[in-house]
Amino acid sequence: MSDIYLVDDHAMMRDGLRAVLEGAGHRVIGESDQTAQALADLARLAPTLILLDLYLGVNSGFELLEQIQKRKLSTRAIMLTMSAQPRHVAEAMRLGVQGYVLKGSPSSEVLAAVDAVAQGRKHFGVGVAELAVEGLMQEASVGSIESLSSREQQVILLVVRGHTSVAIGEQLHLSPKTVESYRSRLMAKLGVNDLPALVRLAIREGLLSADEV
Repeated sequence: MSDIYLVDDHAMMRDGLRAVLEGAGHRVIGESDQTAQALADLARLAPTLILLDLYLGVNSGFELLEQIQKRKLSTRAIMLTMSAQPRHVAEAMRLGVQGYVLKGSPSSEVLAAVDAVAQGRKHFGVGVAELAVEGLMQEASVGSIESLSSREQQVILLVVRGHTSVAIGEQLHLSPKTVESYRSRLMAKLGVNDLPALVRLAIREGLLSADEV
């Protein structure tokens, strides 16, 4: 039996995971849809495992993994996400995840990952190992989402989803002028000149699904 913490921005997903995990004899000792709350809880509760999504509203699971590493927390991490982007798998590995499972996998796959990682082994879901190799072989390049800072990634996520600079500023506690500066800078980094091109790039990089457009 393992003590597990869940981080996902969909309550229904967390409810389903809780049912599966507790049905298998594990204990879900906490959950959150916010990286800051999750980090505080991890330090306080010290769960064996954390299951986290990559996309957490305006935040990223990568940000949480970075903080776990920075604070040297002992919690082991399993990424449970829709993203099958090779670069995302490689980045998750770089940030110390011991497991990576794609959403849509059967519950038995999630439980196998939990059991393996709890015992100190690594577990990558079906096809994920190949994605990891591909991602590690890709050269880091300017013009990719990964070339952006964490704040720039937050801004681009909101921009491509149609939020105005004023609305983005309210969510991120920035002035509209600062948001515009971030927007101009990230577009220059990515080599795009207009919003449609930015949206296409976001879809190609896996930051945005075609259904969200």
